[in-house]
Amino acid sequence: MADPAADDSKFLFLQNDFRNSGVAQADWTAKKMVWVPSEREGFEAASIKEEKGDEVLVELSNGRKATVNKEDIQKMNPPKFSKVEDMAALTFLNEASVLQNLRERYFSSLIYTYSGLFCVVVNPYKMLPIYSEKIVEMYKGRKRHEVPPHIYSITDNAYRNMMQDREDQSILCTGESGAGKTENTKKVIQYLALVASSHKGKKEANPAPQQQQPQQQAGSLAYGELEKQLLQANPVLEAFGNAKTIKNDNSSRFGKFIKLNFDVTGFLVGANIDTYLLEKSRCIRQGNTERAFHIFYYMVSGAKDKIREELLLEDYSSYRFLVAGHVEVSGLQDDELFVETLEAMEIMGFTEEERIGMLKVVSTVLQLGNIKFEKERSNEQATMPDNTAAQKVCHLQGINVTDFTRAFLTPRIKVGREVVQKAQTKQQADFSVEALAKAMYERLFRWILARVNKTLDKSKRQSSSFLGILDIAGFEIFEDNSFEQLCINYTNERLQQLFNHTMFVLEQEEYKREGIDWNFIDFGLDLQPCIELIERPNNPPGILALLDEECWFPKATDNSFVDKLLNTHSGHVKFSKPKQHKDKMMFTVLHYAGKVDYNAASWLTKNMDPLNDNVTSLLSNSSSNFIQDLWKDADRVVGLETMAKMSDSSMPTSTKSKKGMFRTVGQLYKESLGKLMTTLNNTQPNFVRCIIPNHEKRAGKMDANLVLEQLRCNGVLEGIRICRQGFPNRIVFQEFRQRYEILAANAIPKGFMDGKQACCLMVKHLDLDTNLYRIGQSKMFFRTGVLAQLEEERDIKLTVVIISFQAQARGFLARKAFSKRQQQLSAMKVIQRNCACYLKLKNWQWWRLFTKVKPLLQVTRQEEEMGQKDEELKAAKEVAAKKEVELKEVIQKHTQLMEERALLETKLQAETELYAEAEEMRVRLEAKKQELEEVLHEMEVRLEEEEERGTTMQQERKDLEHQLQCMEAHLVEEEDARQKLQLEKVALEGKVKKLEEDVLLMEDHNDKLQKERKLLEERMADLNSNLAEEEEKSKNLTKLKSKHESMISDLEVRFKKEEKGRLDMEKAKRKVEAEVADLHEQLADLQAQLAELRAQLAAKEEELQATQARLDEESNQRGAAVKKVRELEALLSEVQEDLEGERAARAKVESARRDLGEELNALRSELEDSLDTTAAQQELRAKREQEVAMLKKAMEEEGRSHEAQVQDLRQKHSQAVEELSEQLEQAKKVRAGLEKAKQALEKESADLSADLRSLASTKQDVEHKKKKVEGQLNDLNSRFSESERQRTELGERVSKMTVELDNLSSLLNEAEGKNIKLSKDVSGLSSQLQDTQELLSEETRQKLNVAGRLRQMEEDNIGLVEQLEEESEAKQALDRQVSSLNAQLSDCKKKLDETLGCVEMLEEGKKRLQRDLEAANNEYEEKTSAYDKLDKSRGRLQQELEDVLMDLDGQRQLVSNLEKKQKKFDQMLAEERAVSCKFAEERDRAEAEAREKETKVLALSRALEENRDALEEAEKTTKSLRAEMEDLISSKDDVGRSVHDLEKAKRSLEGVMEEMKAHMEELEDELQVAEDAKLRLEVNSQALKAQHERELQAREEMGEEKRKQLLKQVRELEAELEEEKKQRGQASGGKKKLEGELKDMEDQLEATNRGRDEALKQLRKIQGQMKDVQRELEDSRAAQKDLLASARETERKSKTMEAELVQLHEMLAAAERARKQTEAERDELAEELASNSSGKNMMSDEKRRLDAKIRQLEEELEEEQTNSESLNERLRKSQQLVEQLGAELAAEKLASQSKEASRQQLEKQNRELKAKVQEMEGQGRSKLKTSVTTLENKLKEAEEQLETESRERQAAGKNLRQKEKKLKDVMLQMEDERKQAQQYKDQAEKSAVRVKQLKHQLEEAEEEAQRVVAARRKLQRELDEAVEANDALSREVTSLKGKLRRGGEAGFSGASPRGSSSGSGGGGGAMRSLGLMGGSISRRSAIVENSLETPEEEPRSPSPPASPPPEACEEVNDCPPDE
Repeated sequence: MADPAADDSKFLFLQNDFRNSGVAQADWTAKKMVWVPSEREGFEAASIKEEKGDEVLVELSNGRKATVNKEDIQKMNPPKFSKVEDMAALTFLNEASVLQNLRERYFSSLIYTYSGLFCVVVNPYKMLPIYSEKIVEMYKGRKRHEVPPHIYSITDNAYRNMMQDREDQSILCTGESGAGKTENTKKVIQYLALVASSHKGKKEANPAPQQQQPQQQAGSLAYGELEKQLLQANPVLEAFGNAKTIKNDNSSRFGKFIKLNFDVTGFLVGANIDTYLLEKSRCIRQGNTERAFHIFYYMVSGAKDKIREELLLEDYSSYRFLVAGHVEVSGLQDDELFVETLEAMEIMGFTEEERIGMLKVVSTVLQLGNIKFEKERSNEQATMPDNTAAQKVCHLQGINVTDFTRAFLTPRIKVGREVVQKAQTKQQADFSVEALAKAMYERLFRWILARVNKTLDKSKRQSSSFLGILDIAGFEIFEDNSFEQLCINYTNERLQQLFNHTMFVLEQEEYKREGIDWNFIDFGLDLQPCIELIERPNNPPGILALLDEECWFPKATDNSFVDKLLNTHSGHVKFSKPKQHKDKMMFTVLHYAGKVDYNAASWLTKNMDPLNDNVTSLLSNSSSNFIQDLWKDADRVVGLETMAKMSDSSMPTSTKSKKGMFRTVGQLYKESLGKLMTTLNNTQPNFVRCIIPNHEKRAGKMDANLVLEQLRCNGVLEGIRICRQGFPNRIVFQEFRQRYEILAANAIPKGFMDGKQACCLMVKHLDLDTNLYRIGQSKMFFRTGVLAQLEEERDIKLTVVIISFQAQARGFLARKAFSKRQQQLSAMKVIQRNCACYLKLKNWQWWRLFTKVKPLLQVTRQEEEMGQKDEELKAAKEVAAKKEVELKEVIQKHTQLMEERALLETKLQAETELYAEAEEMRVRLEAKKQELEEVLHEMEVRLEEEEERGTTMQQERKDLEHQLQCMEAHLVEEEDARQKLQLEKVALEGKVKKLEEDVLLMEDHNDKLQKERKLLEERMADLNSNLAEEEEKSKNLTKLKSKHESMISDLEVRFKKEEKGRLDMEKAKRKVEAEVADLHEQLADLQAQLAELRAQLAAKEEELQATQARLDEESNQRGAAVKKVRELEALLSEVQEDLEGERAARAKVESARRDLGEELNALRSELEDSLDTTAAQQELRAKREQEVAMLKKAMEEEGRSHEAQVQDLRQKHSQAVEELSEQLEQAKKVRAGLEKAKQALEKESADLSADLRSLASTKQDVEHKKKKVEGQLNDLNSRFSESERQRTELGERVSKMTVELDNLSSLLNEAEGKNIKLSKDVSGLSSQLQDTQELLSEETRQKLNVAGRLRQMEEDNIGLVEQLEEESEAKQALDRQVSSLNAQLSDCKKKLDETLGCVEMLEEGKKRLQRDLEAANNEYEEKTSAYDKLDKSRGRLQQELEDVLMDLDGQRQLVSNLEKKQKKFDQMLAEERAVSCKFAEERDRAEAEAREKETKVLALSRALEENRDALEEAEKTTKSLRAEMEDLISSKDDVGRSVHDLEKAKRSLEGVMEEMKAHMEELEDELQVAEDAKLRLEVNSQALKAQHERELQAREEMGEEKRKQLLKQVRELEAELEEEKKQRGQASGGKKKLEGELKDMEDQLEATNRGRDEALKQLRKIQGQMKDVQRELEDSRAAQKDLLASARETERKSKTMEAELVQLHEMLAAAERARKQTEAERDELAEELASNSSGKNMMSDEKRRLDAKIRQLEEELEEEQTNSESLNERLRKSQQLVEQLGAELAAEKLASQSKEASRQQLEKQNRELKAKVQEMEGQGRSKLKTSVTTLENKLKEAEEQLETESRERQAAGKNLRQKEKKLKDVMLQMEDERKQAQQYKDQAEKSAVRVKQLKHQLEEAEEEAQRVVAARRKLQRELDEAVEANDALSREVTSLKGKLRRGGEAGFSGASPRGSSSGSGGGGGAMRSLGLMGGSISRRSAIVENSLETPEEEPRSPSPPASPPPEACEEVNDCPPDE
């Protein structure tokens, strides 16, 4: 598979193919290549043949010759500069070279090229893979010269320069339409969004490739919100600003400047977009093949149903402004793009109303085109026969139809001072409609741009710098150039001036840096005349200034404008009048890109952009807010009045008044361009020039003339012109010396020399003109053409060197050939001489006799040869004996290996059985896992329902918070009243001074007071008598009290028992929660171990399969080896037989050895051949032995490695168990620490209770002091002094009480009995008030009322006792209530004795009680605020816990992804196994071929033996014939006569012998060939085997590496999970602690609520008594103040009851959440128990205990609910009491009217106090927030902070109360009776309203309690159903276990024959389970336990683990490997 990086590189990197070759360089030098002009190709390559003066004869590439003028020729660069990346490095900088370089790079798919500062981009018209994420990473942080040219390189360098230099950057993209400006701008934004995104850490998440654009192939990472909005802003702007043109299907019809803001760290923090020159005329007219803006077609095609009806849309053909109807664009679906545009608007933050408003405006533009006007027959006036389109327009725009048509037909125009209606002609009306459509669309586009900028303007982070991207049209030269082209060309003149200035500033900076003398040249001044011609304001005015001036002159026309232009600028160098044009409206401007002829027709109208101001005023008053916003500046438009003045004469004053109200298009564009250039001048610019290669949109085609025209317009050739003025070619010293040192070889001495010195010597030696070069500090600078000249000289020098080298080589070769010819000549002479000698001797008889006799002379050496043969035979015998010994050893080794193999097979069979067991267990566990997953799904559904209920409770909580905010506003009002009271305090102090002066006057009144005193003493006597009667009643009450106390004692005993049980239950619950957390951690660890074990199991299975394949190969090889051993034994026996035959023949040979020497030679050769064959066989046998030894070693090594792996697994398992035990111990330690902390808190609560007792004793002391003060009422002087003394003492007492209450509030979270003590204090005070009021009762009616109310109290108490007996769940509440009553009764006894003599001090006592109640209320408010804070902290902790759970779910998802990757890896392994099976089949085929070759060898060997037998027979016949011949020789005397016959017979026999030998040699050759083939096959098989083993090993290594990587990732994830678990454990611990504290607080609040209920009842009764007493007492002030206090108290109590209701709701929500949590934990525990029931009885015991605990918790919940019901009942009773109180207060309304003023003063004082309390609470909240945050980390520190805050609060409260003490006492003493009566009246009304509110709230609380009870019952039913389902599941598990055991036994019995019948073939199946050898039962149990927690892991094979039947596996290779 090809590397994608290599595919991408060819689109970026230059391929060095031919350009650096010497052939190309020589060809260029030899031909003198130049460029000549060509009409079709622009320039064509040619070679100079001849020069004739000013003309040159050239030969073109096609062979044609032509004569060209010298000035038209342009020099060609050497091949070294072919496809150069930076064209500024070309030695010949000319148009032809630039065009050729771009053409070559374009045809090589290299679309980016540098040209100095420019980056030239040629549109490829195809997708290139150069925008992927990998390419982004390649360019990130790289310098420009380190990477190929790319838009990413430009962007990255700009970004890095911005970060390093802190200088703003800009990227300027210009070019024609379709050249790719917008696409490159998108690439810049995408690159910056990826590189500078502030959301890099979140990548990962899921990179998604975006292929929305044609050239975009690679994806980008997930962006943040700003980056996403920045990318989505482009589709919105493209929809409204792009259109299809002839050149481009998605042409931007506006220019834009995108400014990206970055912060100091380089992150993207905001963006802003400015636009220029929107082509708004496109919305009313287009070309035949062009389209209007895309949004028109998107909307008509994509709007459906309701939107289509709302927008009044029709078909394309119905709209006149869509000239060509529906012009389709290939590759674009308008309806889909409409949906995408709406989605982009939604992402950009456009509201639904704004989107509909935008589409209405677009639909209005289309409808305006359907308005048709006709002219009347009588005159030219326009009429509108059909106003259907006008009605649609008015409906969409929200204006009146009649006014709309009147505004077009007869608009109102101001003429002088009068307003007249002027009739419009048809042309004027049509013009007005089109102008309105254009203006409406333009305003919509500007509004969209402002809205997008508002979205992209992120002001959260401060931006330090920005990077701007300018996407604007390039220089345009059309046939008809109008006002728009002038603006565009003016813009490009300014941009080119910026480039020229920037370019040569950089050039000259480099010259300065290199130390080169250079005079500064500002090439930007070259363009200044043309720019001044256009923009100069005066002296003389430029084109735009003259155009603006003409717009304000009456009766000015376009002709008058052109005439004025010609008169003003006729002598300007850049301005002229075209001669070829006869039109008077034409004028010419000479730009840097060429001459442009402009047509000034309609320039005045375009510059003013007039509109019908009647219509614009209608639109500005539209009923649609969106339309009003669009036309809010309608008064700035050029109206009909101005246009009338252009045609009619009028007063100049009117024009002056209008002049300042609007600005022309030219002025606005000039200002916006000035701002843009100011911005660009303050930045470091980067230039990108986009080129369109052809107008056919074809890839791979380039129109040379089109490209040259664009190069001129884009300023590329202008930049080249500037380059020619300097030294454009640069080359470093080292490269210059290396390349051109050959030209000055002798100029540089040997040895080291600095590069600069060497270059100086070289330049001097070359005699270059000093004007042609400069020597800098690090490089050489050359003018254009110098390097080409040096290249030519270098080529000449190289040519000389190569020619001399070729001459030396040719001389050497010629001399060598000459010496060879001489040797051949001498050899020929020798051959000729020998041939002549042979011809002389061949017919000489003696010579022939010599040749015959010479061979017979070897007979004398036969004995020596026979001796040698004997020695050779002995050596052969020794070798054979050695081979036999080695063969025996091989056989023994073979038997040992077979025994070891049998042992391994038995072990493998046992392991297969274990593996089958594990597979069965896995299948069962997977089934169980699926069932549990279903149960989990049901629980999740229930959890969602409970969460919905939680949301409803949260909504109710928000409503209550809103009520609290209302109360806070009320407190603010009271603060204002307090300020007024402060002013009144100052006035009162003045009154006090006056009163001190009046003290003298008061002495006269002392006598009167003495008389009054006597009267009071008489009344005191009456009161004493009444007290005696009341004492008798109190005795009766004490009797009743004794009865109640006995009942209370019994209830207290029961309460203590219940309290102990509840504490035990809480302890057990906390213990269970800790154990559950530990079990969760253990379960997670077991899951991790299971994942590791499964990964190891997969690895072992792979190793088993590999070893199985190896064993199969080895078994086959063993069989082959055994066969070969047998064959070798047969061959040895045959050799022995041959030896015996040779011995038998030896005797015969010895008798005839003189005659048969030649036969012995043949036998010798035959014997040698046979020995060669035996040697080859011995080598083969040695190889086989070595292979067997290697296999044995490999088996031993594999066994050792397997045992080591098993040992490692055991060690890991033991380590995991140890870690779990350590974690359990740590958890126990943490639990012990928590218990210690709890004990410490309990001790602190005991200490606090002791402190409270001491405070109570101090309170009694204060009361004794008050008694002394109260006795001094004799005279007014003593009264004033005593009042002052009382104020100081009461202030001290109040401060002490505030300290006490602050301490109680600070200890609210820790002490259990704190609120109980406070309730006792309040009840004691109320009982004291009751006793004092009872003493004041005089008449029998009062006594009867008191007696009736006492009876009512007794009935209430009896009812409460009955409720306690009936409802055992409400024991705790009643016990606390009875204890509070006991405390109240004891306080009543004490205070009855104390207050018998204090009748005169009632007023002071009432004041004291009032202050105490206020302090208690303040304290309670502080407590409620602290409780709210704790509740908020608890909610925040719950939210954090939910976040942790979400993170845990994410981690689980990652684990599942990893498991999926593991599955993919398993699939890859399966593919590799399939490949290995293919290799095994190929090996089997090769072995089969080897067997066939062996059979052939055996057949050939048999044939060879037969031939040998035939040969022996032939030799016997020859022997007999020779014997006969010898007999004949000896018998015949005439030798010479028979010699001829003998020779003939000998020749014939020799011929037969030679034939036989030839036949033998052929047979031996065939045998040798067969053996060679066999050896080759064996070698090939061994090579294949080795290759296969190497591949297997490589794959195993790769798999091992992948597995290690996966394991590493899994371990990292496990570490993260462990951290999350630890954090979760810490959070759960903190949560548990907070829950415990909250429960304690709830208990305390319950106690305080009960106490308050009782206090409310008693207070209401006492208040009724006080009312009766006050009516009869003369001193009514005391009674009225008591009623005031009671009214305030009822208000505060109502507030407290509201807070209590809120707390009850929160308590219920907390209980509900706790129940959900316990249910979830119970479900999890039930699942774990069900999964582990097979192997863990302890888990079942834990389940039972947890079920019992859950039942206990449910009982506690029921108890809490019953408590809430009892509270509701008490609230009902309190409601009845409140109603009674309201009735009593209603009776007092008439008596309290005179005291309204005093009530208002007190109310102001109350507001003031509440405001101060609120301030204190605000301070406390801020401090408590900080303490809560620290509580999450360190609880002890939080407690310390809370203590310090409470102390600070105490001190502040003390200071506050000390300051307000005097004011309160003065106000209370100076109060008037009339004011007090009025106060009572208002207070009674307020309490009545409050009572109604309390009734309503109580009813809501009852309904809420009923809903909670119903929900609890429903949850109880669900819990019961879950328990039953759990039991059913456990029963099903046990039944399935039994079934699986029975099925497993059957499966094992069926699997056993396989191991016995497979034999050696079944060894592979046994070896598959080798990895499980040594596994323990604990590991299997761990697998069983953890398999439930990995639902994503599935078996790789759906088939059961049972092995196939024996008949299906007859051969090992036929069976597939087990999965």
